[in-house]
Amino acid sequence: MAADSLPTETEVLVIGAGPGGYVAAIRAAQSGLDVTLVEKDAYGGTCLNVGCIPSKALITATDIAHEASEAETMGISADIDVDFGRMTEWKDGVVDRLTGGVEKLCKGNGVTLLDGVASFTGENEVEITSDGTRQGVLAFEHAIVATGSRPIQLPGFSFDGQRILSSTHALALDSLPDQLVVIGAGYIGMELSTVFAKLGVDVTVVEMLDQVLPGYERDVARVVRRRGEKLGIDFRFGEQAASWKPTTTGVRVSTRNEDDERFEYDGDHVVVAVGREPVTDTLNLSAAAIETDDSGFVWTDEQTRTSTANIFAVGDVAGEPMLAHKASKEGEIAAEVVAGTSETIDPRAIPAAVFTDPEIATVGMTEAEAEEAGLEPIVGEMPMRASGRALTLGETDGFVRVVANGTTGTILGAQLVCPDASELVAEFALAVETEATLTEVASTVHTHPTLTEAVMEAAANAHGAAVHTLNR
Repeated sequence: MAADSLPTETEVLVIGAGPGGYVAAIRAAQSGLDVTLVEKDAYGGTCLNVGCIPSKALITATDIAHEASEAETMGISADIDVDFGRMTEWKDGVVDRLTGGVEKLCKGNGVTLLDGVASFTGENEVEITSDGTRQGVLAFEHAIVATGSRPIQLPGFSFDGQRILSSTHALALDSLPDQLVVIGAGYIGMELSTVFAKLGVDVTVVEMLDQVLPGYERDVARVVRRRGEKLGIDFRFGEQAASWKPTTTGVRVSTRNEDDERFEYDGDHVVVAVGREPVTDTLNLSAAAIETDDSGFVWTDEQTRTSTANIFAVGDVAGEPMLAHKASKEGEIAAEVVAGTSETIDPRAIPAAVFTDPEIATVGMTEAEAEEAGLEPIVGEMPMRASGRALTLGETDGFVRVVANGTTGTILGAQLVCPDASELVAEFALAVETEATLTEVASTVHTHPTLTEAVMEAAANAHGAAVHTLNR
């Protein structure tokens, strides 16, 4: 990173250059404000460097290899040779290009960039240190905290980067293991498990609950579990990781279930993927009277303002949902509020995606959530086995489901588990944001043959008017 000289004061201080921080800095600078952005590691934060981008690069590469090896039914036979070293180099090149672009965008918009750590010394001042050395004090009128999150360490499984790996370590492996034990079947654990299983790694997933992707509806998660089992992933549900010990070739993990039965699994490495925690330990939040919740996340209101009026917090450090696009939107809102607007964020219309096989994407309410809110929802669904485009792709697992207000027809949410779900959900996100109705979506002509037709058919199905699937 190239840093500018330390100023003594700034109108807007942004702490952290991830997808929340750099977006906030750029938007504030575009509003004519004097902006200083402080980053201790690399521009782009977790998302660009060790999260979203490198993982999706590996997912894309492994999908290509897997699809080619499984294409015999289409009359294609291929002998696939995966060079994991070159794959890793390509992934790293994608990361470098994007992180370098972030730095150029910030500088091009007039943002002052500082390398170091910012720690509050008051409600209008921070101390800047670099490599443990004090660089000076920076006064600010407004601050935006965007320090992100990091992997949670499981007791007894401290990360060492050799045997016990975080998701960051797993994405940086320079050679393929033969065996891998993954603790946690959430979205990070499932994405990584799928990647390595497609590369021929023997993967065991230990999950203390009774399904993959806890928090998602069971019929959605079930599709991903079945595909994982076809890939050879060994799921061990209802088991809790208890301890580990080194072996001559790697590590042996001991687990136990609720009946105190004990089990052991061997691997070259263990990947611990049990969630993420906010990064606040270097901020000295108490000096600025910034309040946090019981889990350590910074409290914010609908304008991303913290308990201290001139300080805002965006992204993972402000809590769930911990999504890069949510961070970016919050960064824009924080900057615009600082600039004098009255913007707010509506969490209902923030989609989420899991890049498993098949992908999962959701937005807004589920049927159960709508009922809990006192509404009378109606539901429409389109199975991918009835989609012409899904058949031509050889990807017919899953479905597209829409939930709407039974009285008004307004779309409340959607759940998708299907090819390209992360792309298809955008139409439903727009529908939730604009309060569009089932009729408006169903009557919109969708290109044929495409996966987007499933969105149209699901909306029609809710009213009993679908043509290409049996109506409810």
